[in-house]
Amino acid sequence: MRDDQMTFMEERDLTPLPETMRALVLSGAGFEHLSVRQVAVPRPGPRQLVARVDAAGICTSLIKLVEQGPAHSQVYGWDLARFPLILGDEGCVTLVEIGEELRGRYNSGERYAIQPAVDHPPINHRERYRDNARGVNKVAVGYTLGGHLAEYILVPEEVLEAGCLLPLPAAGLPSAHAAMSEPISCCVSAQEHHLRLVQDSPGRERRAVKGLKRGGVTVILGAGVMGRMHVDVAFGWGPRAIAVSDPLDARLELVSHFFGERARRAGTALRVLNPRNASLKTAIDELTGGTGADDVIVAVGSRQAIEEAQHLAGRGAVLNLFGGLKKGDDAVALDTGMVHYKEINVTGSSGGSPWDMARTLELIASGQIDAARHITRIGDLEHAPELLEMVKAQELDGKAVVYPHRRTSAIRAVRGWSAEDEREYLRRGED
Repeated sequence: MRDDQMTFMEERDLTPLPETMRALVLSGAGFEHLSVRQVAVPRPGPRQLVARVDAAGICTSLIKLVEQGPAHSQVYGWDLARFPLILGDEGCVTLVEIGEELRGRYNSGERYAIQPAVDHPPINHRERYRDNARGVNKVAVGYTLGGHLAEYILVPEEVLEAGCLLPLPAAGLPSAHAAMSEPISCCVSAQEHHLRLVQDSPGRERRAVKGLKRGGVTVILGAGVMGRMHVDVAFGWGPRAIAVSDPLDARLELVSHFFGERARRAGTALRVLNPRNASLKTAIDELTGGTGADDVIVAVGSRQAIEEAQHLAGRGAVLNLFGGLKKGDDAVALDTGMVHYKEINVTGSSGGSPWDMARTLELIASGQIDAARHITRIGDLEHAPELLEMVKAQELDGKAVVYPHRRTSAIRAVRGWSAEDEREYLRRGED
């Protein structure tokens, strides 16, 4: 690569580390306690790493964290006034400093994504947790572990021992696309949870088969960003038809725009339906000859959607309750006859594992999933509070990505964000 073609990030030296950095910090419950401020750059202990954050995603789950503060289940009662949190559970990083006991195993300049759900008890700062972390078996990046919405991130022992530091499978993978691997991996995990019992003949033993039914009919309720990610992942299972329902025509138009040509190439019938204008049940009956769908994914937090979705399922189908409901409002009417007589399985999941995220990175790198289509806003770290306010107000239909080391004056609205878009954006450095 010629010097005049190098991007802004590629030109930046990885060392030495500065003394301070910008970070999105939460010091209490509520948006009034959320701000971008200067904090000390972390230094690694003997079995820790420090990485530069190249891109970070804005996650909807941060709204709950900001609103609840120390009462959030993954914060475990930390005193945020004394020990503020650095937020951000989605990102792509480059290693900068290696703890002395890890040298040779990790090297400066290597690029990674981090699975934020760390299935490991806390090792550091146990005294900050409620009851000295007694009974705490899981921690999270962007919660009690420092997050990606900062210029640099500490990668502590918990992350390494839980296998949550995941190397990028391709050198040229855009940082923004790697950052999208975490939310997309939630959909990969959810669809891996689809299990059905299959008999090749009545006299044969049943066997368990995972995933969406190949050659079957998949229904996805909700065409927001997570619903569209589900559509993206669903193609990999080879259904003969995918039906997507949403009451907003603009979202359905995005589904058709992004996936119409892919559906034609795959020979998959893609149907988009607005339940205000057409009966979803009638449409599914037409697609299936009245037998019902094979897989039904509720990708929206709606009691009504869940209660209606169960009646779209055919015999032996899987009903996935992906969209969570608020605590206290999470009891729904379930027709047990559907479970008993139609033998449907009801499943759900609340995130991915390191395997799910590694698999997602492979799918993105190979082009089987196009992370570019899910990105609709690009900004600076300074824009993170505003972007979260937009998410809270439901003004952001898609994912936002910020580049912590790239200064820009305004949030950019985009309709997809390609590798070339990222290269050009970073090449210019600042605007």
